[in-house]
Amino acid sequence: MSDSFTSLEQSGETAATPIRRRSLHDELTDRLRHLIVEGDLAPGAKVPEKQLCERFGVSRTPLREALKVLASEGLVQLRPNRGAVVSQITLEDLEETFPVMGALEALSGELACACISDREIAAIREAHEAMVAHYEQGELAPYFRRNQEIHERILQAAGNPTLTSLHRGLTGRVRRARYMANMSAARWARAVAEHEEILAALEARDGPRLSRILKDHLANKFETVRAALLGSD
Repeated sequence: MSDSFTSLEQSGETAATPIRRRSLHDELTDRLRHLIVEGDLAPGAKVPEKQLCERFGVSRTPLREALKVLASEGLVQLRPNRGAVVSQITLEDLEETFPVMGALEALSGELACACISDREIAAIREAHEAMVAHYEQGELAPYFRRNQEIHERILQAAGNPTLTSLHRGLTGRVRRARYMANMSAARWARAVAEHEEILAALEARDGPRLSRILKDHLANKFETVRAALLGSD
């Protein structure tokens, strides 16, 4: 059994528990995406189809359908008669992806401010406060999960299915790059401060301001990732 699958077995409930909810296709795709984004299936590793089928209690057909979705997102490469491999992360790919994602994030913020409800803002504030608590405890993985929840809630509040579809086609690559880049203490503190600014602009329903903040926030994320790929301090 490969080292990547050994890691998969040890990675907790998301990777190991049987699939019982949502549609099989959506849940399976999300489980596989999670394993790739968080590095349980490493770049360049062959996707262990047999072990994954046994782990999730599914046949090869739904697994391969899920892999097609992940291939469309650039997370895996499908090789005829040789199975799938996890895509490598390259600076060139991220230099193309991050500016597009930044534009989508900016648009989501502007649209959200035009129609977001008080209840939706309250849910985002709750997620933000939980994220800050994880930051103060130095808990990076749950911090990232809450961080992602905030961005997804803003996207949902924008109420634009086309934007949502385009955003989700790129988000896996951006999240994967983020997980591989170790943030310095200074950058982590700055990221939290940026999220304070995001929340303030959202509560003020200031669309142009939130748009600028979200775009700059993603650009700053890219600089962290770029430094990691280049081996910079």
